[in-house]
Amino acid sequence: MRKKLHKLFREDNFLSLAGNVTTAVFGVSGFALLARTHSPEAFGEWVLFLSLGSLVEMIRFGITSAAMVRFLSGTSEDKRIHYIGSNGLISLGATCLSALLIAASALVFRDSISKSAYAIFFAWYPVLVFANLPWNNALVILQSERRYGRILLLRSVNAAGFFLIILVNYLTPVITLQLLAPALIFVNIITSLISLAAGWDGFRHISKSTRETSRHLLDFGKFSTFTMLGSNLLRNADAFIISFSPMGSAAVALYSIPLKLTELLQIPLRSFTATAFPKMSKASMDGDRSTLRELFYTYSGAMTFLFLLICICTCIFAAPLVMLLGGSQYGTTDPHTGANAAMLLKIFSVYGILLPVERMTGIGLDSINQPGKNARKVAYMLLANIVGDIIAVFAFKSLTMVACSSLMFTMLGIWIGFIYLHKEISLDGRQILRNGVDFYREGWFKILKTASP
Repeated sequence: MRKKLHKLFREDNFLSLAGNVTTAVFGVSGFALLARTHSPEAFGEWVLFLSLGSLVEMIRFGITSAAMVRFLSGTSEDKRIHYIGSNGLISLGATCLSALLIAASALVFRDSISKSAYAIFFAWYPVLVFANLPWNNALVILQSERRYGRILLLRSVNAAGFFLIILVNYLTPVITLQLLAPALIFVNIITSLISLAAGWDGFRHISKSTRETSRHLLDFGKFSTFTMLGSNLLRNADAFIISFSPMGSAAVALYSIPLKLTELLQIPLRSFTATAFPKMSKASMDGDRSTLRELFYTYSGAMTFLFLLICICTCIFAAPLVMLLGGSQYGTTDPHTGANAAMLLKIFSVYGILLPVERMTGIGLDSINQPGKNARKVAYMLLANIVGDIIAVFAFKSLTMVACSSLMFTMLGIWIGFIYLHKEISLDGRQILRNGVDFYREGWFKILKTASP
């Protein structure tokens, strides 16, 4: 029994899940404390800081992250060093360019930005992009090498460190919202120093980058960057569009409470897709279409059934969950927007059931070296989301309709992604449910076998 538990704790899916759970627990807990510490208007500004920041991160690391996982899954040791060097060179260049553009925008549009809800972002993010570069670069390399224990360590240090600062501020309010950004920078510097000291960041191999490996990463990355950028905008476009509407940053804060709870669904989703991508990429590079299809069916089916259970529980306990995260100020219908956070959460719960198949079609397309088709799929989804959000916000002034647009663009993504992937590896949609059932049946039999004397 002890050996089996030891094996479980070292298994890829478990370590990947543990890393995402740790990050989410500290992230959601800190989010809840900040929601209680600050007014909806001020808290909305912090949400926009994080939303716009994550958009920049997608651009910086989206160039190479998916490409690194795919190419390192089946390459030789010698070429691996060249890819790691090219990854470091490209990410450093993207970071310098991002910092320059943000700083230049802050200078050119100083007056407008200082009066907007985005002032914190433009003041501090040019520094943060350098503070978090080494450890984020390490995450890309470690995922491609399937070193999920090390990923767990880095994410735990970063998430727990910032949470402790938020907790201290909650107990003894000495840090203003404007000082939270420097505190976040400090925590990221500590995490990056660990990556540098351990040699996980890969920057020592920059001199070994080659034109060939850099071209491979960039050719793949021009599509994967758009895909990651589009995926990020699918999550954050709602907040950006709401912030420019008459409803303002307070509505952003209200909308962010159920959205943050929905992000908990991303914990198992990110964990399983992080382990599925290297496996599917290896199967693709080996020319093993049968294994590739089985991996797609199993991961899609298993996650769909898991999300169905989670979403039923979320709908039942929607109101208490909203109160738990945001406090009493978000527990009733907002008089200004007419929105109810619990109702928004129920809509997002239905959206969550659709996520696994939609996400796995994207992983499947990337794994078979079809990032262009994945990018087109995301582009159609993003267009549908933006159009839906604009109509919902400016024509109907309804946050509920904004949430409903998430259902529409996700169903569109499933349809387009499945068509693209089916043309490449011949899929049977019914097999997703069958493999999902088989996954849990086999897991149950294993539990019974382990428990039996």
